[in-house]
Formats: sequence, C-alpha cells, structure tokens
Amino acid sequence: MQLGDWTFRLLDDGQIRFDGGAMFGIVPKPLWEKQIGADDRNRIPIGLRCLLAEGGGRRVLVDTGVGDRWDAKQRAIYGMDRRAGELLNQLDEAGLARGSITDVVLTHLHFDHAGGACLDADGLVPTFPEATYWLQKQQWEWAQHPSDRDRASFRAEDFAPLEESGRLELVDGATEILPGLRVGPVSGHTPGQQVPEFHTDDGTLVFMADFIPTVAHIHLPWIAGFDLNPLLTLSEKREFLSRAAADDYILVFQHETVHDACRVEFSDGRFRSREVFAI
Repeated sequence: MQLGDWTFRLLDDGQIRFDGGAMFGIVPKPLWEKQIGADDRNRIPIGLRCLLAEGGGRRVLVDTGVGDRWDAKQRAIYGMDRRAGELLNQLDEAGLARGSITDVVLTHLHFDHAGGACLDADGLVPTFPEATYWLQKQQWEWAQHPSDRDRASFRAEDFAPLEESGRLELVDGATEILPGLRVGPVSGHTPGQQVPEFHTDDGTLVFMADFIPTVAHIHLPWIAGFDLNPLLTLSEKREFLSRAAADDYILVFQHETVHDACRVEFSDGRFRSREVFAI
C-alpha cells in the first residue's frame, strides 16, 4: 500500500494461540466465538504481524514477532505455527537485509511483540544492527519491574541487550520520532504501550498492536483480560476511535489472521468496522 511518501507491507511471523476468554475479557464466549473460533483447548489463533514502512530514506519495522528462543513445551502451550527465523525469512524473501532496517518501533515489550528484537550470535545482540529501537520510557521502566500479574509477559533476554548496545532510544510521551511518524502512549493494556501513526498527505495509517488487536475489538467493551487497566483502555479507545472515524484513519491489525486493515465509523450508537481490506 502506498500513502504519500510511505510504502507499507505486512510481514508475518506466523501464528500462536491464546486463550479466547483471555483475549476477550468479560465478553461471553457465545458472542466472541462468532467472530473467531476456538480449538478444543479454548485457544484462538493469533496473528503475529509486523509492519514494514519505507519512506523518506528510512526503512521502519514495527514490532519483531516472538523470536526463536522457545523450547518444545512452550511451543506446545502456545500452539506455535511458524518457521524458525520466520520474520527474517520474510525479509530475506523480500530482498531485504537485516542491516537495511533503519528504525524499529517497539509498541511494547511483551514477548509476542519484542521476542525477535534480539538474536543469538555469540551472545544476544540486536537483530537489526544498524537500527535505532524506539520505545516509550514508561514501558521500559515497567518491564524492569513488572507486576506479579503480568510478569510472564516480559522476558528480559528479549530486550536487555538493546540498552547495552546503545541502540535503544526512549521516548517520553507523544512524539514525532521521524517526519510524519508519530508515536503516542496508550497505557490501559500495559503502561507505555505506544501506537505508531503514519501521517501523510493521502491519509493516516495506524498500527494498532494490543490496543485494538483484532477487528472484533473495535467494539468498545470488547477488551482483553490481559489489560491491566481495562477502564483506561475503554477511555483510550473511545477517544482514539472518535478521531479515527472523523479523520478516516486506516487501522492495521497485528493479531488478526483474516483481515489486514479497515476504516471505522460510528453508527447506531457504536463504533464499527468499515471497508475491511488488505494492504
């Protein structure tokens, strides 16, 4: 997809499976399973999409998938369906070297978003050796001392080498990190998750990460049980979706397995997807 000076494509790091109830919180299963079917262990498929954006002499990767540091038991628990080195294979198949990535925007540091940020090469090193890694300061500080409730979502080996390498750039609040690329914190899911917005003369594209992980989560009360502060998520979603509907944003979904993106509208008292399409 081309918007203004930016070209966008989705890269696929495979799929994993999460508990359906955890992904939809208080929403009853008879409602959410109409949108996404569960297996015999109540798990639903979760896409592991990363966004590649090229423009203005920059090659930006948003999130890095789950990476390869998983044993057989862990892979079975999460029902992992992916090749080893899946994301890097995708880049290689597109003719892109790791060293050509200039910037990596990490929405947050949960293992399914930052697991591929570093790789094992005579010790853990940044996967993208020439890139600046952008992250909210609040998320970095939280990940050093997470709560007992979300501790399992963070694995220090995924991100500790970034600081040691000098490649980590911490952002404090809403900021334009590159011309046309703005990041803003949304903290209902985890403190300091950031949502990247690409603003162009032809419109705005937003990568939703765990803020709105699938098309089904556009409905305001459909909030994952993983969110530490669901009432804050609710408020953040209402504000963002109002803006997205008014300004005709393109929303790109990280955890979808069917739909890439959509625009949204407000009708009959609720926000709805409109014009679902591939990018």
